Amino acid sequence: MPYELYYWDGIQGRGEFVRLALEEAAASYIDVCRGSHKDGMGTAAMMKLLKSKTEAHIPFAPPFLRDGDLLVSHVANILMYLGPKLRLAPDSEGQRHIANGLQLTITDFVAEVHDTHHPIASSQYYEDQKQEAKARATDFIENRMPKFLGYFEQVMQQNPSGSKHIIGDRLSYVDLSLFQVVEGLRYAFPNATARFAITYPGLAALHEMVAKRPHIAAYLGSERRLAFNEDGIFRRYPELDKEAP
Repeated sequence: MPYELYYWDGIQGRGEFVRLALEEAAASYIDVCRGSHKDGMGTAAMMKLLKSKTEAHIPFAPPFLRDGDLLVSHVANILMYLGPKLRLAPDSEGQRHIANGLQLTITDFVAEVHDTHHPIASSQYYEDQKQEAKARATDFIENRMPKFLGYFEQVMQQNPSGSKHIIGDRLSYVDLSLFQVVEGLRYAFPNATARFAITYPGLAALHEMVAKRPHIAAYLGSERRLAFNEDGIFRRYPELDKEAP
């Protein structure tokens, strides 16, 4: 039975972190909200499930994954569940918890990326908070982005199994998520990331390696990979971008 991935149509968003893992593993899955509406598929089915009065342990928000009768929500939690099944997680339980900690840090980072263009409220338009967004983006570029990226670079360089991966000696879902973060930052902040490969050589090499993996390369070249746009998490607003210090 294929996995069912529930996430908003039209954007990569947080669902893309799960999607990359499924694509790398060539797993059978249904992208529910991008499917047809027959047999109850589509966004309407997702909303019906979120508002269900009978489903046990309904998710708070997408993305979430259905595997048989089990519903798993939150990106890091979904990836911790899928990782061993897709051979994208360390073998030992202890290392899997370390991988989860790294993914949770990515979750924190992605939230701060989102807040560069919506620092006041997600319910308001970007145009209604542009002044605050400019201040938030400036601090992000000067302080927060280097702090997070510097941390991930350090963890890679200090990996006892070698600096090719963020954890262990083979590809993990955390590597795939870091690829997505780099992709998104380069889209949203081309000026701030202009010297990315010089400042963060390990992350740059990781990004290049992931992009060349056969299943990922095929996915990136397919219609299934939606383009970044100004409705997602990573948004390109030139007025928010500046060269990193």
